[in-house]
Amino acid sequence: MSSYTIYLAGHLDPRWATAFAGWTLTHTFSADQRPVTAMTGPIRDQAALYGLISRVRDLGFVLISLQPAGDL
Repeated sequence: MSSYTIYLAGHLDPRWATAFAGWTLTHTFSADQRPVTAMTGPIRDQAALYGLISRVRDLGFVLISLQPAGDL
């Protein structure tokens, strides 16, 4: 299992933490002071990764980037 960090535009309300169980949501700001949410959590395989990306899209969140965390 690998860990990933997904960066989304805006600050997601903390209630979204329950919708993404097992993920840590952290609020920060970009270099130009725009709000950003970083979600960090485990992904078991590539199919789960694509499923999560689709879920983010379906919920209307703006995906900034996705980065692996640690060893792949």
